[in-house]
Amino acid sequence: MRLAETSDLWWKNAVVYCLDVETFFDDDGDGTGDFAGLTQRVDYLAALGVTCIWLMPFYPSPDRDDGYDVTDFFAVDPRLGTMGDVVEFIRAAKDRGMRVIADFVVNHTSDQHPWFVEARKSKDNKYRDYYVWRSDTPPDTSSEVVFPGEEDSLWEKDEATGEWYLHMFAKHQPDLDVTNPSVRNEIAKAMGLWLELGLDGFRLDAVPFFLETRGQPKDEAANLDPHEYLAALRSFVSRRNGSAILLGEVNLPYKEQLEYFGGPDGNELNMQFDFMSMQHIYLSLARQDARPLAETLKSRPPLHPDNQWAMFVRNHDELTLDKLSDGEREEVFSAFGPEKNMQIYGRGLRRRLPPMLGGDAGRIRMVYSLMFALPGTPVLFYGEEIGMGEDLRQKGRASVRTPMQWNGEKNAGFSTAKVSDLVAPLARGEYGPEHVNAAAAKRDPGSLFNFMVTLIRRYRESAELGWGEFAIIEQPEPAVLAHTCSSDGGTLVLLHNFGEAPVKVNGTVAPEDGPANAFRDATLLDLFDGDNITLDPDGGFTVELERYGYRWYRLHRKGDRLAP
Repeated sequence: MRLAETSDLWWKNAVVYCLDVETFFDDDGDGTGDFAGLTQRVDYLAALGVTCIWLMPFYPSPDRDDGYDVTDFFAVDPRLGTMGDVVEFIRAAKDRGMRVIADFVVNHTSDQHPWFVEARKSKDNKYRDYYVWRSDTPPDTSSEVVFPGEEDSLWEKDEATGEWYLHMFAKHQPDLDVTNPSVRNEIAKAMGLWLELGLDGFRLDAVPFFLETRGQPKDEAANLDPHEYLAALRSFVSRRNGSAILLGEVNLPYKEQLEYFGGPDGNELNMQFDFMSMQHIYLSLARQDARPLAETLKSRPPLHPDNQWAMFVRNHDELTLDKLSDGEREEVFSAFGPEKNMQIYGRGLRRRLPPMLGGDAGRIRMVYSLMFALPGTPVLFYGEEIGMGEDLRQKGRASVRTPMQWNGEKNAGFSTAKVSDLVAPLARGEYGPEHVNAAAAKRDPGSLFNFMVTLIRRYRESAELGWGEFAIIEQPEPAVLAHTCSSDGGTLVLLHNFGEAPVKVNGTVAPEDGPANAFRDATLLDLFDGDNITLDPDGGFTVELERYGYRWYRLHRKGDRLAP
């Protein structure tokens, strides 16, 4: 990898920021955020250092599932603005050097979508085959529902025609049949529209579910390869915009995720969220033991050079812990969500990071340092940069989807509307806007916001984190994750202490079979505000880490011409 190549695959060293337009900033004062308001806050995101903005769904919707229940893939929810407003926002973002991607829901529509309204009218309606139906009574699928307690079956009987339709999620979200060429054509046209208007790709929701062939006749299903469709979708997007990406939500073990990248060809999803690492970060935090995360990272499969992992510690959904064992999940619940109201679906948490860590500033910063230091592309959820908390008064996943806290004034500066007209209630208590807000954070040199600005800058200066080869540094401290990322002759050494006690780390950056004295006169240059370290000739070093301490170093040999 040469530095000049990094812009060819921009997503491998991007900093992605996820936001919901309706809860970000309200320009017209009706209580709901809008694109005109988002455009006014583009400079805030540029100042943070974001390079890619990910928009949650902004399409027309009854909004029963935060916009993921779409009624028109070709339009903008009028509450949020117009097509012109979207274009103005995209133009403003790109002027500041930021790309824009958006959620796209291939799996299902709202039951109020005109296609489904027509499909219910008769069995021979031309839109009938846009969805998945069965005429015989379905088996018990209560154990397979995605949202336990909210649904008890994957099938819902439609009284108008006496048949059942498939809904892998809520019953008001009937599944599309993506094996139908007409459906695929509509999806392509919709994606093509948004790419033409300036989007740089899509975050695909629930990818394994829209590739589901359930409901197809067995003889036909046996001949269907859903991954051919995903590869075709990637090919289409690339043809329309050569630098556009598909970022997929695929919460599966690594071996299965590899299939969604396209295996050795790497021709399906460009990026996938690393759910496995995220869940083991929390297990390591709960135990104050880095080994669960280290073992998980070691098990990552190698990817095609064009593919990338997306790293996160929080997103807009529940903080799922479904890949942990029952015992491991209970450890995390006990540490970070001991009350039932903090848990959801029996498998996850509905909290944000700062309250989970008791507001411990050092520990919070260690976690974000870790997220940026792990090989991959970091993804932030709006408000993380200022340390926003959750509102457990809200139902389900809405607890982490409260309005952005801009200042300590009325409605947190989010809107001039009456409190009763706000699209969602503001958080309260010690994480409410009077205590946590962007205006105060920007002006405080020691704030989490300004730490994030520095962290993002260092990440962007360290191409090895997105492109390099990852390796664990073996050392005796169980609380410490020590690793390297190396590429094109450059090496970063990264250390993180998951423990409450200070530790002294003894390690080596050299492979066991490396030449003697290979590191004579070599130095580890501290990338933040610590001291540099002279390496032993064999690559050995000793570093003291404070409680929840972290260090980023760049390996420097005599004669290297590094940027200052």
